[in-house]
Amino acid sequence: MNRLTPRRLGTQGLAVSELGLGCVGMSELYGPPDRAESIATIHRALDRGLTMLDTSDVYGGGHNERLLAEALVARRDEAVLATKFGAVRHVDRPGYATNGRPDHVVAACDASLTRLATDRIDLYYQHRMDPDTPIEETVGAMASLVEAGKVRFLGLSECSAATLRRAHAVHPISAVQVEYSLFARQPESELLPACRDLGVGLVAYSPLGRGLLTGTLDDVGSLSSDDYRRVDPRYSESHLEQNLQLVRQLQELASRRGCSAGQLALAWVLAVGPDIVPIPGTKRRSHLDENLGAADLHLSLSDLEEISTAVDYGQVAGDRYPPAELPRLGI
Repeated sequence: MNRLTPRRLGTQGLAVSELGLGCVGMSELYGPPDRAESIATIHRALDRGLTMLDTSDVYGGGHNERLLAEALVARRDEAVLATKFGAVRHVDRPGYATNGRPDHVVAACDASLTRLATDRIDLYYQHRMDPDTPIEETVGAMASLVEAGKVRFLGLSECSAATLRRAHAVHPISAVQVEYSLFARQPESELLPACRDLGVGLVAYSPLGRGLLTGTLDDVGSLSSDDYRRVDPRYSESHLEQNLQLVRQLQELASRRGCSAGQLALAWVLAVGPDIVPIPGTKRRSHLDENLGAADLHLSLSDLEEISTAVDYGQVAGDRYPPAELPRLGI
């Protein structure tokens, strides 16, 4: 495999590898953590030319940032560190609140810098929008972090096109992170066009549909009791078989091309545009190596159309999150 090709996010100078690594599963949500294998996976990623590592202050209650700090001892300059603020766990009950107040922005950044054991965050996202704080105030505080040298570039996660435009008017936004895959194409209607109009990159989280598009999981009963996918509507008993029918069609197309379904799904996201960087998450070297193979697949416009037709987004069953839960975490 060739080394990964760099891609630009935004017009402010941020360059990252064409594929990134989502790190949340190294701390929570997808079964028991494995510290040694997670660190080995991060090192393998860097060795293979993957530079963008994605985390958040809420992942594992800070554990994920500390894990990255441990993994990046003596290798910090090889990585583009992206972390987030603004999703705050409730102390007395399950779930999360949002906080975009300027004082919280500054305090959260300082806390992340400490946990990450670094003097700068390369890409700092607001994790979720705070309806009680105008985006102009939040981004104004984020901009002050750039001026102070604590942050290099700014991003937003799961924002609307209108919010992005308001934020970008205060300080240039380099990237928007949003769920985007063959099973989650909602950004195409408004958000992706707004990004392209403003020159903002798009970072695609869950580009494998939380594993569903790999075709390797057809029974949620095999998942650990604390695996988030047990409550994912697309994995529910009422929706799973319909979604797996779409995955089987993807597998058939992948078989013709001599690749896995997951590789073809990632190659599809990569081929949508050079301004998009997918960040599939894993905590295992074997899965990382398979994901990186997607960069060797080159799809034509006719390929994209064939895949989009076979995996008809209009036929995907189930919402992205449980009905009572806002999309609070970039998982």
